[in-house]
Order: sequence, then structure tokens, then C-alpha cells
Amino acid sequence: MISDPNLYDYNPYRDRPKIEWPGGKKLAFWIAPNIEFYEFDPPRNPKRPGWPRPAPDVTGYSQRDYGNRVGHWRLMELMDRYGLKGSVSLNVAMCDHCPEIIESCNERGWEFFSHGIYNTRYSYEMSEDQERAVIEDSIRTVEAATGQRIRGYLAPALTDTTRTLDLIAEHGFWYTCDLFQDDQPQRVKTKTGRLCSMPYSLEVNDVITYGQLAMDPWRYGDVLKRQFDQLLEEGETSGTVMCIPLHAYLVAQPHRLRPFEEALKHITAHDEVWFATAKDIAGHWREHYWDTTQDDLEKKGLATGGTAFEAFER
Repeated sequence: MISDPNLYDYNPYRDRPKIEWPGGKKLAFWIAPNIEFYEFDPPRNPKRPGWPRPAPDVTGYSQRDYGNRVGHWRLMELMDRYGLKGSVSLNVAMCDHCPEIIESCNERGWEFFSHGIYNTRYSYEMSEDQERAVIEDSIRTVEAATGQRIRGYLAPALTDTTRTLDLIAEHGFWYTCDLFQDDQPQRVKTKTGRLCSMPYSLEVNDVITYGQLAMDPWRYGDVLKRQFDQLLEEGETSGTVMCIPLHAYLVAQPHRLRPFEEALKHITAHDEVWFATAKDIAGHWREHYWDTTQDDLEKKGLATGGTAFEAFER
């Protein structure tokens, strides 16, 4: 029985090398709007249904379509008011389905990273060639639509394989959002490349807070403020990261927008914060702390060697 997939070395939060963000900022803050496409009647995957209800799920499909028709425009305008750029978790088929949204994000200087092709096409049961094709299609499609070379990856619907991390590292990606183990970037064990885990919180993800926990919008806004306040306080010692993952069909509903705006108002009132994209954060950390982190692990005797999932391959 394999108890540890060896994705990363254990490194206690205390006594790590100090992270300093540009300008001496204490906290790196980024927002991840998920811009997604859910197919009306997706191909069947043996490990997970495309919809919770039997397909075709008219209700589920149309609810998510609200984000693309209404919610994203409302969310973009709100973020504009506070001078915030998004790092878009993109189902790349949106470049074909709703190019207007992609163009509007690109005009604002938002970053794009891959969230697969469709959010109803899971990585489960994919062959290596199929998964490689998805990654390569993501790179080509986003570059053709926006001119950007994507550097981040979040598996579609959070469905990884034992190859995903190695494949994205091989293709020159800088960060993954599929690991939730820390409030600072960390080294990920891959066969090639320099892949880091980017803090991408499930705790303050609106799918969890609204979908699973059924939070009141004002409570969600308060949760965001408390998450921010704690991480900013800890950033006095060493730079922290806060991410708010969003879905416009949820957070941009009319009755939920004002509490979210109050949270943004609270966060942007602090000048100790680096308002960045995930690519900015990953690039700074890889350049300044990749080697420092490994040296620290080896000094403490915590560097275990090997790469992820090797035991599975054997």
C-alpha cells in the first residue's frame, strides 16, 4: 500500500527561508475567475458522470451558462473598479464558443491558464497521448486567441492522472493549481522542469462556499476578509499568497455581488499587498526561491528525492 505519492517534500511552515515579494509586500493576492464551458450532453466517463442529474441536465447547463451570458461581464466590471486583473482558469474551448469574453479579458491584460478543454471532459481514463494532446491543444489555442503562452494548469474539474504533473512540467508550465497543501508556493517533484504548486484555495472557492456549504453571501464576504487578515499578519514573517477562485454563475449573481465587493474593498485598502497574477507570483518564486528552498530541505534532512508516483509506476 502506497501512503504517500511523493508529490512534494514535507516542509513545516515555520523556519523556512523568508519569502520577500516585490516592493517588500507581505502578501501576494490573486483572483482566479474560472471561465468554463459545460457540455449539454458530454461523453460518458466511467469514473464520473458529467452532471449530478441524469443527462441532459437542462437546469445545470443553463445555470452555468448564466456565467458566460451575464456573470462574467458583471464580474469584469467590478474588478475594473478596484484595478484588479484576473488569472483566468480557462476551459480553452471558450476561445471558440465565447470569443467575446476572451477578447475582453485579454484587453484588460488578464492572464490565462489552462483548465482543460471542457469542464465535462475529465482526465480520468485518458491515455498519455490523449492527455498530452489536451495540454498541447491548450497551449496552441490560447496563444492563437490571445498571444499569451500559458504557464499554469488546473486539471479539468480537478481530475488528474499520475502523469499530469510530469506532463505539464515537460511542456514548460511554471505552476499547478491542483495541489492545496500550502499558503506559499512549493516545489513539485517532476521528472523535468521547475514546477511549483500555486496556492489556490478550496476553502474560499465559491463553488465550495456557495455550492457545498450553502453560505450566506455576507458570511462568504466575511470569510474572505478573515482569510486575508490572517495571511497578511503571517506575511510579516514571510510572504504569503491568497487566491480567490471564482465562478461567475455563482459570485456574480445580483444578490451576491455587493458582499463580494465589500471584501474587495477591504483587501484593496491595504498597501502591503502585491496585487498580481499567478504567472507573476510563480515567476518571482521560481527565480528567487527554487534553489533556496531545495537547499533548505537538504540542510534540514527533509529532501527525500525521487519523483511523484514512481511507486505506482513500479
